[in-house]
Parts: sequence; C-alpha cells; structure tokens
Amino acid sequence: MDRKILALTNTSIAIFMAFANYNMIIIALPAIFRGLDFNPTAPNSLAYLIWLILGYMVVTASLVVTFGRISDLKGRAKLYTIGFLIFAIASTLLSIITSTGNQGVMEMIIFRLIQGVGGGLLMVNSTAVLTDYFDRRELGKALGLNQVAGLVGGVAGLIIGGVLSVLDWRYIFIFSAVVGFVGTIWSYLTLKDIQKPIKRSIDILGNIAFALGITILLISATYGLLPYNGQVLGWSNPWVISGIIISAILLSAFIFIEKKVKDPMFDLSLFKIKDFSTSNFANFIASLARQGILLMLLVLLQGIWLPLHGVPYAETPFWGGIYLIPNVLGFAVFGPISGILSDRYGSKMLTSLGLAIAGIGFLLLSFLPYDFQAWEFFLITFIQGAGMGLFTAPNTADMMATVPIEKRGAASGMRAALQNTASAASVVLYFSIIIAGMSTTLDSSLTSALSPYGITPPPLPAAVVIFSALLGYDPLSPLVASLPSSLASKIDTPHFFVSAIAPSFMSGFRLMLYISTALLLLSAVISAFRESERVGKLGNYTEGEQKAERSVTKGS
Repeated sequence: MDRKILALTNTSIAIFMAFANYNMIIIALPAIFRGLDFNPTAPNSLAYLIWLILGYMVVTASLVVTFGRISDLKGRAKLYTIGFLIFAIASTLLSIITSTGNQGVMEMIIFRLIQGVGGGLLMVNSTAVLTDYFDRRELGKALGLNQVAGLVGGVAGLIIGGVLSVLDWRYIFIFSAVVGFVGTIWSYLTLKDIQKPIKRSIDILGNIAFALGITILLISATYGLLPYNGQVLGWSNPWVISGIIISAILLSAFIFIEKKVKDPMFDLSLFKIKDFSTSNFANFIASLARQGILLMLLVLLQGIWLPLHGVPYAETPFWGGIYLIPNVLGFAVFGPISGILSDRYGSKMLTSLGLAIAGIGFLLLSFLPYDFQAWEFFLITFIQGAGMGLFTAPNTADMMATVPIEKRGAASGMRAALQNTASAASVVLYFSIIIAGMSTTLDSSLTSALSPYGITPPPLPAAVVIFSALLGYDPLSPLVASLPSSLASKIDTPHFFVSAIAPSFMSGFRLMLYISTALLLLSAVISAFRESERVGKLGNYTEGEQKAERSVTKGS
C-alpha cells in the first residue's frame, strides 16, 4: 500500500476517534452520572463538571509542546503509536470504574486527564506525520481529508453515544478502547519515521516552566467560573488571583529561558518564518473566537430552543448535536476543496476569505431571536462552518510546510499549544459573560413568580443552570424539588425558564457574537500578510536546504 495512504489512514483513525469520543461522552453524561449516582445539579458539583469538560483541554495545552520536542528527538511515529496506546488504556480504565458519587467522578476526571496525555501525543504528531509524508503540493488536500475524518467521527459519536448510552454507559469507553487498540496495532505495523531522530538535549527547565505556567493559568481561569464569597464568579478569589500572577511569572521565566538555552523547547526562532508566525497568530485568534461560541450555541439549543419546541431535557444533548450538523457539513464540504485549491493556487486568498465568511456567519447569528426558524439557523451555521473549512486546511499546510523537518514536531506542538490555550480561554471568557449576565435576571424572575405565594426562593447559581442545560437536566429541578407540587407545576415549564433567562442570555450571546466577528475579521487581515510559500518536497528538507531554496526562489 502507498505510504501516503498509510499515513493518512493512521491519522484519520486518530482524529475520528478524538471527535467521536468527545461527542459520545457529552451525549452519555446523564447516563454516566446516573450510573455513578452523582447529582450534577448540586452547587458543589460545579468543580467536577468544569474539570470533566475542560480537563482534557488543559492537559493537552500544557504538554503538547513538550511532546512535540520529544517526538523530534525520539521519532514521531514511535511517539504517535505510544499516544494511541495510552488513549486506549485510559479508555479501558474509564470503562471499569466501580466507585460512585464524588469518588467515581473524580476517578473519571483522572482517567480523562490520562486520555489527554495520549490525545496530546496523537494531536502533536498527526499533523507532523502528514507533513513528512505528503509533498507540499498535496499537503492541503491531505489535511482537508484528515479533517473530514474528524467531522465524520463527530457525527458518528452523536449516534453511537446515543445508542450505547441506552444499553450501558461503559460501552462508550469500551468502543473508544477497541478503536484505540486497533489504531495502536495499525500504526505500529505501518507507520515509519521519515526523519531520523535527532540527537539534542531536552530543555528541562523550559519544559517545567511552560507546563506549570500554562497549567496554573488554565486551572485558575476555570476556577474563576465558580461562585466565591457570595459572588456569582470567582475572579476575586485570592487563589485565582495568585494563580494568575504565578503563571505570569512562570511564563515570563519560560520566555527568558528559551532565549538563552542552546536547544529550546519552544523554538521562538520559528516565528521569524513569516508564514509560520502569520498562520499561528491567525489560528490562535480564530480559536479564541470560535470555541466558546460553539458551547454557547449548545446552551441556546439545549436550554432554550429545543425545550420550547417540545424536546425533553434528557434528549436535548443528542438533538443539540444533530442541529449543529449543518455547521459540520459546511466544514466537511469546503475543507477538502480548499486544501486542493491551496495546493495549486496558494492559501492567502482562501484563508482570508474563509475567516471573513466565518465572521459574517457569526454576525448573521446575532440577528436571530431566541425562538428562531430552524432553516435560518441551519443555513447560517452551514455558512459559518464553510468559512472555517476554507481556512483550516490551507492555514495548517502553510504553517507546517515552512518548517524544517528536524523541527516539525516542536512546531506542531507549538501550534497545538496555542490553539488549545486559546480554545480554553474562549470557553472561560464567554461563560463568564453569560453567567454574570444571567445571574441577576434569573433570581428576579424566580422571586417575582414565587413571592405572591409567600415563598422566597433560595439562590440558584446561574452556572448550575447553564451546566444543567448542557448535560440534559431540567435547569430548575434543584428548586422545584423543594416546592409544593401546585407551585412546582407553575414554574417547572420551558416557557417559564425561557422567559427567565432568554433576555439576558441573548444579550450576552449577541455581545459574544460581536466579539467573535471582530476577532475573525482581524484574523482575516493578519492572514492576508502571509507569503503562502511551501518549501521542502516530501517534507525532507533541513533548515539549511530550506534557506537555500528560498533564496533561489526569491532571486528568480
């Protein structure tokens, strides 16, 4: 079999599994919590929920740069196979959890973090492997097809998760484990390193400073979403403030170290390559603009629109994923097309156009009411997905093809770290906006409804309401359980909940859409400054050979 096909099938299995695994878990969480006898609507459960949603992202963001550098030193194919194996083992451990309550969820968080270690190794090496195996004139097409595999996995995850969670939630993780072990065997048998491992020292101090700095920063940011001392958010918590200050000191020390050591982990010299720096900055800003909005779209669907249209809360996670399929289709249709076109004609126009279209898509969403027409939502989200599809494959191809082969693992790690950090920051920022906006109107609406009956409702944290909606639980169930049935029936309806939160949610949601639109348009402008210059046939050129090729190209 052609070695390019072997590389593409290997990376496609990994990205399929990653997307499918995430969606399967989201769909199955209600069944998982029932099986573990855990109440996710309790106020003290917020920390567990945040770590279940963001923990995987925190681990990958903090470790991918280290993994990328180690892959350059020890071999990308070898580390890629190890990543598959770790992911499969962690999935197996998740399937055999026997503890219940908080202890059971804590074990799930720990095993998900281990999954993140395996996922980080796969993430950082998959793009580098494709860049090694594919000619610069085919790299965009390969990356586009690889992305389609991930999007197919996302859709398949919704269906598989919905079916398996009905049978037994453990089957979700057994499925991931089986795919992981198959991927491990396949990559071990078929994937070989093109680039021989290089002999250089590992930047231990830089690795420690970066991993600690990013981890403490993201942990502090996530805990900023938790209520503190009577406030709806925890940004005034001394531990959160201290964590942010400590992370700033560590990351500053990291930059200083990287400028001094002989073999840096985070090779700042790569940013002197115009296409590498431009592509990374554009991708960072696009990730900051997009990730938080995608979760907010799920809150809009699962907490407002679907219940208004008769969908039970327990079924909203599944249907929320189904209603976002047009966004996935837009990405899947235009991803491979843009990859092929970029291989032939360059990426500059495609990436800037894609980001501008994606920004327009977010702007159009801001004009929709909360009780929108479904076809309007489908059309706009398809347009937004199409824009991101136009951008992603050409941008990644430009980023990776300009990097010398001996630094490709580190470069892919830098790309993944910046992208994951931006995604986590986007989630924290946008959740903060929504929680702050909803907290006042939710309490006042409940008070107005119950005060005629002489009842003062207990505080209901907006964060609990939002995460309940995301997980398929009735957001008002904690309050309703404490009321007489005659009163409970008056407020435990989708219409009451929507009237309580929709105005403040839509106000905050539109603000986020405006911010994301501005960020994507800024990213489009930055992207236009690229040279779209791909060098190094088959990815085999060293840094010196690339410089020689560039000088010849510019001289002619």
